[in-house]
Amino acid sequence: MATFNLTPSGPLTFILLGIPGLEADHIWISIPFFIFYIISLLGNVTVLFVVGKEQALHKPMYLLLCMLALTDIGMSTSVMPKALCIFWFNLKRITVGGCLTQMFFLHAASVMHSAVLVTMAFDRYVAICNPLRYANIVTNAQIAKLGLVGLIRAVLFVLPLALLLSRLPFCANHIISHTYCEHIAVANISCGDIAVNRMYGLIIGFVVIGLDLTLIALSYCLIIRAVLRISSKKAHQKALNTCTAHICVMLTSYTPSLFSILTHRFGQGIAPQVHIILANFYFVIPPMLNPIIYGAKTKELRDKVGKYTCRM
Repeated sequence: MATFNLTPSGPLTFILLGIPGLEADHIWISIPFFIFYIISLLGNVTVLFVVGKEQALHKPMYLLLCMLALTDIGMSTSVMPKALCIFWFNLKRITVGGCLTQMFFLHAASVMHSAVLVTMAFDRYVAICNPLRYANIVTNAQIAKLGLVGLIRAVLFVLPLALLLSRLPFCANHIISHTYCEHIAVANISCGDIAVNRMYGLIIGFVVIGLDLTLIALSYCLIIRAVLRISSKKAHQKALNTCTAHICVMLTSYTPSLFSILTHRFGQGIAPQVHIILANFYFVIPPMLNPIIYGAKTKELRDKVGKYTCRM
C-alpha cells in the first residue's frame, strides 16, 4: 500500500480509497448510488415542501416526518457527494478538518435519526393507548422539544468521537480504505493507542441502538396489549394500520445498520468491499425509502403531494 510522509509545511490530508480492489468498476458502482441519492433528495425535499406549504399538515405527526426527512438528507448528503467525487473524478484527498467534519455530521445525523424513530414510537403509543388525550399530550411544541433533546443528545454523544480522533497521532500511513471518514476506519490508520476510541465507539453504539430499540420495543408491547383489549376486529386493523409505516421505516433503518455493525465486528471472512458497499447503502437506502413509505401509507400526505404534482 502506498504511503506519503507528513511535511510540516503543508496541511495534513487523508486519502479515501473508495472501494479497494474495485477501482476499475467505480463508475458502474456509482450509478445506483447516484440514482438512490437523487431519489432520496427529491422525496425528502418534497415532504418538507408539501408539509411546509399546507397548513392542514401542521400537525405533530407531519412535524415528525419533517424531522425524519431532515435527518435523512443529512445522512445521505454527508457521505454521497464525496463518494461520488471519488467514483467519478478520483478526488480522494480530504483534509483532517474536512474528515472530522464529515465524521461528526454523518454520525450525528444517524444518532438524531434514531431519536426521531423513538419519538415516532411514542407518538403511536399515545395515539393508540391514550387517544382521548392525544391532542393534549402530543403537541407541535412538545414534538419540537423532543426533537431538540434528540439533537443535543446527538451532539453530546458524537462530539467526543471527533475530539478523540483529533488527538491521535498520524504517521506515514494516511490512506483510509473507505469512501467516507468512518470513525474506526480513521482511528485504525493512527500510529497511537486507539483503545479509548474503540471502547467509546462501542459504548455509543450499544447505548444509542440498544436504548432506542428498547424504548421502541416497550412502546410496541404496550400498543399490542392495548390492541388486544379491543373487541372489534375492524378496530384492531385500524390501530395496527396506523403503525405500519413506522414499522417499515424502522426495519429499513435499523436492519442495514445492525447488519453492517455485526459484519464489521464479527464477519472477518467477509470481503472488505462488501463491508464498504453495505455501509454506503445504509446512507442511501433508508433515506430513499422513508418518504416513499410514508407517502404510500399516509393518505393525507399522498393527496397533498398529488395536488402539487398535478399542478406541474
